[in-house]
Amino acid sequence: MSRETVFIGFGSNQGDRRDLCDRAVTLLSLLPHSQMTGVSSLYEAEPIVDSRSDPGSQWFLNGVVRLETELAPHSLLDVCREIESALGRDHEHRGGARTMDLDVLFYGAQIIDHGGVTVPHPRLHLRRFVLTPLAELDPGWTHPTLGQTTTALLAAVRDSSVVRRIESAGLRYGSRPTCTSTQHNT
Repeated sequence: MSRETVFIGFGSNQGDRRDLCDRAVTLLSLLPHSQMTGVSSLYEAEPIVDSRSDPGSQWFLNGVVRLETELAPHSLLDVCREIESALGRDHEHRGGARTMDLDVLFYGAQIIDHGGVTVPHPRLHLRRFVLTPLAELDPGWTHPTLGQTTTALLAAVRDSSVVRRIESAGLRYGSRPTCTSTQHNT
């Protein structure tokens, strides 16, 4: 199987959010047949309550990682669910507060909607807390169905929720490849 560029969003609004995000990034960096090629800054975002979820009032910490992987989409999703569980995610109440939420945002330019896997993530273009770190990590990435770059999607998003970059001091994944260190490689 050939390698695909994948983007995985991560977020936590329960427990030690910084530590949980750091642990998630570390675990994602250890995936077999995969290489982490970038990590966004960490962002704090107010929770969004809608018909699908009520995550409580605690703000989220969010970010995005970029991987090159040979894992199949279903296998990647299964591993993400295992990481969520290992970090204390309550899968019985998926819409509630969460220690860790991992979403496969893009799997290359593939469009997948079968067997419980929907990629690109169906709501990523509506959510500032996803688009902000995604546009930082790879501003020129083009959404395969919408045909717009992450930067254009962020500029057009109607979501008015607050998303603010936080300092990375104290985060262990700061030594891993970040968006600023990988954008300039040729």
